[in-house]
Amino acid sequence: MHRNIRQWTVPLIALLLTGALALGEGTKITAPKNSYKPADDVKLGREAAQQVQREMPLLPENSDVDAYVKRVGAVVVSGIPSEFRHPEFQYTFRVVNASDINAFALPGGPMFVNRGMIEAAHTEGEMAGVMAHEISHVALRHGTAQATKAGSAGIQLGQIGGAILGAIIGGNAGDIVAQGTQIGIGTYMLKFSREYETDADVLGSQIMARAGYDPNDLARMFQTIEQQGGSGGPEWLSDHPNPGNRYQRISDESKKLTISSSRRPNQQAEFSQAQASLRRMAPAPSSADIARNKSGGGGGNGRNVPNDRTIRGNPDRPSTRSRNFSSRDFSLSVPDNWQELDDTSSVTFAPDGAYGTQNGESVFTHGAMAGVIANASSTDLQSVSDQYVSGLQQGNSYLQTNGGYQRLKIDGRDALRRRLSGNSPITNRKEIVDVYTSLIGRGQLFYIVQVVPSNEQGDYRRAFDDMVRSVRISN
Repeated sequence: MHRNIRQWTVPLIALLLTGALALGEGTKITAPKNSYKPADDVKLGREAAQQVQREMPLLPENSDVDAYVKRVGAVVVSGIPSEFRHPEFQYTFRVVNASDINAFALPGGPMFVNRGMIEAAHTEGEMAGVMAHEISHVALRHGTAQATKAGSAGIQLGQIGGAILGAIIGGNAGDIVAQGTQIGIGTYMLKFSREYETDADVLGSQIMARAGYDPNDLARMFQTIEQQGGSGGPEWLSDHPNPGNRYQRISDESKKLTISSSRRPNQQAEFSQAQASLRRMAPAPSSADIARNKSGGGGGNGRNVPNDRTIRGNPDRPSTRSRNFSSRDFSLSVPDNWQELDDTSSVTFAPDGAYGTQNGESVFTHGAMAGVIANASSTDLQSVSDQYVSGLQQGNSYLQTNGGYQRLKIDGRDALRRRLSGNSPITNRKEIVDVYTSLIGRGQLFYIVQVVPSNEQGDYRRAFDDMVRSVRISN
């Protein structure tokens, strides 16, 4: 069964010193006045990064693409000039499974690169250029410098952090962002000043040359972003406005620099391999979809379906021992030998061998999927359930309804169960799908979808029944 069915629709890295620095030193850059301590940047960035990891879908840390971006990031960091190296800072890199052409770095070093940015780049140098530009903002401490410049150096760090989070992930931080705007910090992470953008372009060029990259790749990436930004405009450039003559400035700066001879080997081959790995994955959701669905279930630990998992016909039977899963909206028990696979609006539980990718889409053959859909279109449970089942069938056209609804209770609430069945194109066996639905607080639909081949129903019945009985709704 396809997991990405139709819905209403974040470690310290050792620095790799890459040899001789660029012989040409380039334009002299001075860090702006800052009333905060570097330790403040670290605290802000660490707390914000933890929140991003909870709220945003990340590629697994052991994935090929994530490991590749970490390697490139470490090389780029090695190009930071000594005067801008803060021993407190810890540069880390993660890939966000989002289609938007975007990237952001947090105070103190945590950096997040959208999958869409990697897919849009033509070369490793272009991707490294974005990273160098973002790292320049961190090294120059532009976030807290901007708060200082706004005359708000006495404000609490938590308020700045709230503005950061509101800009990145929205939602509950929005109220803090509104407060921040009143005291001059709401523009943090929303839009750097043109002065800071100029400094980041220049320092980014210098970092690239020191790290063994052509600084002109930075200018080329800006052009790539503009060309591929779409009708809504390139999101990253809305946060990083063109200070004017950007491409000429980078070109002029590159002529003052000597690119380090210690270049990373096989860089383009590895870049091509990373892009190929991404193409084998299911399409990434947009940031808008992520924001829209982040109130739906899932534990938020970012464990998406790994690319290297292979569907096999005989996954292990459900363990008789259980473990508890909790999200902000609900909790339930599942067999302790089932993996937890987060998506943007749901969480899937399945044993090894029962999940993976097929034709670029996430699929599973045994197990269950649970989540919450916000903004249900009706207060009538059967009407909303009909819409959900219809969406499930559109994503899995082989499934047909098998009888009507059965009424039951889930955590004391009215609920419905409906069975679907059909010959699975994944296993070539008849598949039984039981769909449980219940309306919960704030116009939301809670659902559980249980999937198993018909000839293995007996092995899964107890686990499935225990799951439904264990559900506890948080609102």
